[in-house]
Amino acid sequence: MKIPAALQPLVDDGLVDEVVRQLQSGKEASVYIVARGGTLCCAKVYKSAEHRSFQKVSDYREGRKARGSRNARATGRRSRHGVAVQEAQWKSAEVDALYRLADAGVRVPAPIGMHDGVLLMELVQDHDGQPAPRLNEVEMSASQAREWHAFMIGQIVRMLCAGLIHGDLSEFNVLLGTLGPVIIDLPQAVDAASNNNAFRMLARDVNNMRFTFSRFAPELLDTEYAIEMWDLFESGKLQPDAVLTGGHSRIEIAADVAAVLDEIEAARQEAEARQLGRDQA
Repeated sequence: MKIPAALQPLVDDGLVDEVVRQLQSGKEASVYIVARGGTLCCAKVYKSAEHRSFQKVSDYREGRKARGSRNARATGRRSRHGVAVQEAQWKSAEVDALYRLADAGVRVPAPIGMHDGVLLMELVQDHDGQPAPRLNEVEMSASQAREWHAFMIGQIVRMLCAGLIHGDLSEFNVLLGTLGPVIIDLPQAVDAASNNNAFRMLARDVNNMRFTFSRFAPELLDTEYAIEMWDLFESGKLQPDAVLTGGHSRIEIAADVAAVLDEIEAARQEAEARQLGRDQA
């Protein structure tokens, strides 16, 4: 295929041998399958701010500190340089989060690095060696739903222990690889200690997982883990292997209908792109 302009520098520098095909195009980035040293991996090209449809970006940026006093001042003034700094932060946030979460034992794509604003990372595959499907594309038994729900709650706990909250976790950004669920899409990851929206976003992530898996195991609707996690986190008692009861009082977070519709449209476009790639292959 024709090499996208954003990937040409990586090809020129020998970091990528070949651009195989586009894997997806979402609300914040386009992802390509690329060959690198005989191995297939992913190259994520972020869209510019004017082309991103990510909602309420300022809520996610709260608490992020710009490196250097000049950058911090520029960001505060919203100057041209400040906007450029924020864009660079948005792009680098994901690779920083991937390294941080991988070290904490969270199942995420293995990061390779950031080059010219493009994130290189592991291509998560299924048992047939194909790109792994997302959670919304998979049917499961009740027992499988309970197992994966428990796993995802454990992953959210590990993320919180590492000081991060996904902030946009849903069935659309969890892949099902050969070992089970893998969490993706982290440029908006929230600092749990310094963002005033942290608990609201944590509760929404937890609720999204509950609603997703309860379609196959309805009893999961009776669980509530967010308050329990947050109480332990705030008291400094949350541990990666914490055993939670899921029995705290229910916190209802209103569904973000616009965001869900954006995800559905992105998923449709992504499915069409995958099918086109298969047809071309």
